[in-house]
Amino acid sequence: MSETDALVVYCTVPDSAVGRSVASSIVKEGLCACVNQIPAVTSYYLYEGKFNEDAEELLIIKTDRAHFESLQARIIELHPYDVPEIIATAITSGSEAYLRWLGASLREDKQISNMKKE
Repeated sequence: MSETDALVVYCTVPDSAVGRSVASSIVKEGLCACVNQIPAVTSYYLYEGKFNEDAEELLIIKTDRAHFESLQARIIELHPYDVPEIIATAITSGSEAYLRWLGASLREDKQISNMKKE
């Protein structure tokens, strides 16, 4: 995998149960190689003209550009928020062994489609 193809995607979730559900689905479906779930983050933001301060958890998702659109669509499908945070940043450098593992862990789109039908 080229370093410029690898991505880290950040997504906040309201609680650990939602985080586990989203993470396990997207890993099992081959949309990402790994998800780290970070508990106890506090988010401060404006939404619909109102200031909010919410306890959330953060998912750190490792994938690649080829899987990003499908990953994003699946997160939107699984997520309880109207506007889930889905932010991707490029991995500009990293361990060659890790990046090889990341690429090998991702499924081809055809395999992803077949897995969802099961």
